[in-house]
Formats: sequence, structure tokens, C-alpha cells
Amino acid sequence: MKNRAIRKVAVVGSGVMGSRIACHFAGIGVQVLLLDIVPQELTAAEQARGLTLQDKAVRNRIVNDALQATLKGKPSAVYTKEIASHVQTGNLEDDIAKLADCDWIIEAVIERLDIKQKVFEKIEQHRKQGTLITTNTSGIPIHLMSEGRSEDFRQHFCGTHFFNPPRYLRLLEIIPAPDTKQNVIDFLMLYGDKHLGKTTVLCKDTPAFIANRVGVFGFMAVFHAMQQLGLTVDEIDALTGTVMGRPKSATFRTGDVVGLDTLVHVAKALPQNVPNDEAKDIFKLPPFLEKMVENKWLGDKTGQGFYKKVKAEGGKSDILTLNLQTMEYGPKVKTKFATLETAKPVDDIAQRLKLLCAGQDKAGDFYRLFHQMLFAYASNRIPEIADELHKIDDALKAGFGWEIGAFESWDALGVAKVAEQMKAAGIAPAAWVEDMLAAGNNTFYKTENGQRKYYDVGTKTYKAIPGSGTFILLEHLDEQVVWKNSACKLHDIGDGVVALRWSTKMNSIGGEVLEAVQKSVAIAEEKYNGLVIANSGANFSAGANVGLIFMFAAEQEYDELDMAIRQFQNTTMRLRYSSIPVAIAPHGMTLGGGCEMCLHADAVQAAAESYIGLVEMGVGLIPGGGGTKEMVVRASDRNIKEDIELNYLQQLFINIGTAKVSTSAHEAYELSILRKGTDSVSVNPDRRIADAKRKILQLHEQGYTQPAPRNDIKVQGRSGLGALMAGIHGMWRGNYISDYDKFIAEKLAHVMCGGDLSGPTIVSEQYLLDLEREAFLSLCGQRKTLERLQSILQTGKPLRN
Repeated sequence: MKNRAIRKVAVVGSGVMGSRIACHFAGIGVQVLLLDIVPQELTAAEQARGLTLQDKAVRNRIVNDALQATLKGKPSAVYTKEIASHVQTGNLEDDIAKLADCDWIIEAVIERLDIKQKVFEKIEQHRKQGTLITTNTSGIPIHLMSEGRSEDFRQHFCGTHFFNPPRYLRLLEIIPAPDTKQNVIDFLMLYGDKHLGKTTVLCKDTPAFIANRVGVFGFMAVFHAMQQLGLTVDEIDALTGTVMGRPKSATFRTGDVVGLDTLVHVAKALPQNVPNDEAKDIFKLPPFLEKMVENKWLGDKTGQGFYKKVKAEGGKSDILTLNLQTMEYGPKVKTKFATLETAKPVDDIAQRLKLLCAGQDKAGDFYRLFHQMLFAYASNRIPEIADELHKIDDALKAGFGWEIGAFESWDALGVAKVAEQMKAAGIAPAAWVEDMLAAGNNTFYKTENGQRKYYDVGTKTYKAIPGSGTFILLEHLDEQVVWKNSACKLHDIGDGVVALRWSTKMNSIGGEVLEAVQKSVAIAEEKYNGLVIANSGANFSAGANVGLIFMFAAEQEYDELDMAIRQFQNTTMRLRYSSIPVAIAPHGMTLGGGCEMCLHADAVQAAAESYIGLVEMGVGLIPGGGGTKEMVVRASDRNIKEDIELNYLQQLFINIGTAKVSTSAHEAYELSILRKGTDSVSVNPDRRIADAKRKILQLHEQGYTQPAPRNDIKVQGRSGLGALMAGIHGMWRGNYISDYDKFIAEKLAHVMCGGDLSGPTIVSEQYLLDLEREAFLSLCGQRKTLERLQSILQTGKPLRN
């Protein structure tokens, strides 16, 4: 079969999921046709304008309103606003013939089998042979939907279950129908991974597929454990959030966001569709949930759920919590458990889980009970919903935002130990777990020669996780460590390339990290072809170690502080002027010093969900690791007329002055943090290190040459300084910035214009670095900067003083 290309996608159904799926495809550059039904009656506004049901604006009202609501929604469904131009809207009467031009048609209408079947009948009249046709159902059996359709339709039909919001939740469940061709399945698995950035999981056509089957059980197990142990809503959300490796919204806040009607729908349907499920009693709705549905307290969509936002005295908003005993709302109650206090400071999720489950208070009882129920349920779903255990973990992590999967958690806690505890508690794991342990296999996962393997229940052997060779996961390469210190490891990732990663609180950058970067460059120059810098965890780096800066500044250790700033500057310049190519592969938050490192790399291979920016102004400082200097260099390199050049400098000044952070890697191009033609984006974050490695090898093969230090940077001097100062004064007079913000902004303007020079002048990078360092040091001596630094350390939020 010839290679399949996806140039245009049609999405039929413009509801919340349909519009967001359309935006996600548009975000990767695909043309999208978004269709929905024609309205049956006019709105009052349409009548007032004299429109009729035949006017195009009316006929496309449903689809256009849905798309606009999605584009205005938060968090944003698109990487940049311009992406919306890739989406063409229409309706299922006037525009359905356009389906003949599409390579992939995705059905995303209401979850009713009869309606879906009618839509498919209509689609088949216009779909060209060989076109992919998939459904976004979250649970309707796939095999029922294509009944009565042609052979070609059935061969190219499949379930593609996106999770909401599709830009941020990475799971894409692929569910073949009985007649789906293998090459169609293979294509969808690869396309979802490579182009849509998804964790693609091949599922069986079983009720709720994989993620919702186990994930919704997880919700119901929490409710069960809460009632058994007498815990409250506030206590459960404190126990089941980030400390447990779950999203910040934890259990009940997540329920409010998703909608309790959705949760209840799945929970009710599962026992009916799988009557032999051994845990069907857990899916029984607790009385409080039935009462909430009866009251229409469904969460955010109805204004109240487990939480309720009210206006307090003075007009401020307040959040009340539902008491599940009295069914009345009251003030949130601060939760305190000794187990939580012990575990919270531990960064490693596996070690943290051990502490949580070892707790001797009610929190510890909850963690033990919940995990035992989860492990029993997940193990008993094999081979019913999946033959391979890693699919369950992949689905839970990518679809529900879990940091660690069920079987990974069991490994962390000790499989044999927990299995004995489960049996003692009367919660039996699946028989195959006992068989695995009896055969001397004590873990579900293991790493051999840098390759991660899972225990295969069918063959009773360990097998490599399919597709894992595509990704480079540094945390699994401990056998290939070239050099390390207490915070960092340098790995050999093959083909003459090394990769550096570090593990600190929020992956912040301190002395050990700077030492490691310098050492890694030196090692790469001596023995390798290039260096990749990347990290694991939720974020690349939150920036420089603020605690260290505060300590030096508070104790007025200005010589130490000066040395630390010089070390940072020397490190970023070492990245810029090494004899081997350096690529940085950021993801998540890439702030302050993390951003400055990216600015000095030969190439950046950013995950699409990278939030990059120079944020130092928020803590009363300016970028001091070469970031301010580099923005001036980029302004200078714009070979355009002086007046436009100054406008560009002003824009870069505003970006730094407002601590602007990109909302995606794509927006980072607009902020001049990423460079078109040099830096690239990996939609799938798991591919970014392998992509960065390829970039290094390309640079090496092209004959990489060490750049020469820059002595040709044009700065604007007083002519630029006057314009920037006028802008600062206007912001201050308009009460948009405080007196101290004005003071810091003037320092920044001084550096970005090259100091007090009479006019435009050519200077060197070192000249700008010296100005940058002097300004940074002078700000560290200010009381209000110390107050801001202290606020960040104590509350995580900058103080506006």
C-alpha cells in the first residue's frame, strides 16, 4: 500500500470534544473541516437582524458558536491564535460533499448509537474509498457502529478516543472494529504518537475501554475508602493531589471540572455492561452522589458540586466545601496529617509513595486501602481489557494525568510485600500475580541495557515495551552514565552523543548544575560529537536557585553573589562557544535560568507544551545569566531600519519587563525565544530527546564549527534609552506599575540600550554581560528585591511592592 498522507481532516460534531479535536489538528498544520447540524429556528438576535433560516450565518451558527467558544476557552485549545485560520466551518447539509476531499473523517456527535449510525450512513454517501473514518466515542461498542456499512467503510473504520482537553491530555485510545485493516491500525498508532503527540494505546472493544474502566474505578475506590475511614472532602483532596502523583485538582475538584453527570454515567453503565466484574459493588453510587445528581449539583457546569464559589464580604470570592454528612456547604477546613508532612518534602514519587503508605495515621490507612483496591482491580483486568500490563499504566498516566501508573506504584511499594498485605486484608490480587512471584519474578517492570521491559502475563517472560526504542528516557539509562555529581548525570545516548540531566527541587539551577554543564561540555569536546541537555519530571527548570540568591543577598555576601553570577554567565557562554554542537530539549516550565540556557544553545528542540520565559523581573531582578544580553544581540541581528529596529527592541524589553512566558513552544517563536529555521518543536514530549539527538548529528555531519565571540552588536544608547524611559514613565503615571517596578525597568532599559552612550554604538557580548551583572548585583542589594525573593520562597508567589 502507498504511504498515507493526512492533508485535510473533517470533524463531524462541533461540541466541546469536536471543536477541541479540530483545534488540535489545526495546531499541527493540518487543514480541518468542522461540520455540525443546521439550526431549526432563529434566535431573537437573528430575528432582529432580519435573517432567515436560509442565511449562511444562521445555517452555520451552531458550528461557528461552538468553535468561537472553544477558541475563547481557558486553558487555550490552540498553541497560537493564528491556528484558527486552519479550521473551515460548515454544516451537514450545505457542506457535506466536502468530505470527499478529506483524508480522515472523525465523528464526534452525541453519545447515542442510533444518532451515530445515521451520521455514518450520511457520511458514506460522500466519503471517498480508502478514507479513514473513526469515532470519538468514550464507551459505545465499536463493533455496533459500523453495522450495515460497506466493506471499504468497515475496513477503514476504528475507534479513536481522545481525552478532554485533547491538547493537554495525551491519551489516544485506538479501538479496532472487527473488520479494521491492520495497516489502518498501524497508521493510527504511529500518526497519533508522531504527529498528534499522543500516547497511543491499542485497546480491546470492551466497555469504557482501558483508561475510563480503571480510572473511574479509582474515583469510586476513593469514595469507598473515604466513607470507610470517615474522611472529608477537604481531607481527600489534600491526600489525592500532587503529593500522590495525581493532578493538582485531586479527586473532588476534578469531579467538579469534569462534571458529576459524566462520572455517574460511566459508573452506572459499567456494572450493567460487565455484570461479572468482581468489583461491581464498588461502582454503586454512594448516597451523597445520588443526592447531588438529584439536586443538579453537578460541578462547574451548574455552579456547584463538591465545591461552591460564593461572594464573601467585601466582594471577594470564597470557596465553600460540601459536608457529605449534612449535605450543606461550609468553609474549607485546613487538613493536617503527619504522614503528609513527612512525605511532601520528598521529590521522588516512588520514595514518596513508600512514606505515604507507611503512615501510621488515618492518611496512611487511606493510602494502603486505596492502593490495595486499585492493584486488585488493575491486575484482574488482564487479559480482559488488555493483554499487556503497561497499557493500563500508559492509559492512566496519559488520560488521567497520573504521574505513576498502577503497576509502577506496586513496584515502588514492593510487589510481594503488598500482595501479602492485600491477602491479609481480604483483597486478593489476580492469580497471575501469585504465579509471577512464585516463579521468582518480583517486579512488573525492569530495565536491561537501557531498555525498559514489562512482565508479559501470557508468556510469563519480560518483553521490551513496543515502540520504546523510539524514545530516549534518560532515567532508564543508569548503565550508560559517563559522569555524575550529587545532582546531575551525564549519559551516553549512542552515536557519539551524550545527554545531561539533573534532579533538583523543581529542577532549579545551582552550583552543582552549572558545574555539570561545564564538565559535560568539556567531556563532549574531548570524546563525543555533541551534547543534549534535557530533564525528566514535570518541568525542564524553574530557573536559578532563588534560595541561594536570597541567602547571599540577605547576608550581603556580594563577592559570593558576584562569583555566582559570573559562573552562570560563563556557563551559558560555554554552551554558546563550545567546539561541539549543543542542543537543549526543554518541556513544561522553562523559566529564568532555564530559558537563558536555551537562548545560548546551538539548537532548541522544545516539547510543544513548553512554557518558556525570562521571569526575573517578577522577583525584583533582571535576567543575569546572559538572557538580557542575548535579547539585545537578537535585536541587533535584525538587519532593518533603525526606527523599526528600535520598535523590535522595545517589544523585547516589554517581554522581559512583564515577565512574559510563552503559553506554548509555538508562541515562544513570537517572543523571539525560539528561532525559526534553527529551533524546532516536538509535539510528543517523549520524542524531544531523540529529536534533539538527531539535530546534533545533523550539525556534526554538516561540519560544525565553533562560533567566534561577538564584537559586532549594535546598541541604541541614549536614543533608545529615551524611548524606553518614556514608555516606563507612561506605565508608572498610569498606575500600571509600582515605584519599584519603575526602578527595576529603568535598570533593564539601561542594560538593553548599552548604558549611557551618546548614540548607537557597536559593542561586544562581554561589555553587555558586564552591564547585566552590575545591574543584577545592584538590585540584589535592594530591600524590596529581598522582600520579593522571600515571598517566592515562602509562598511561591511574587510580592507586588
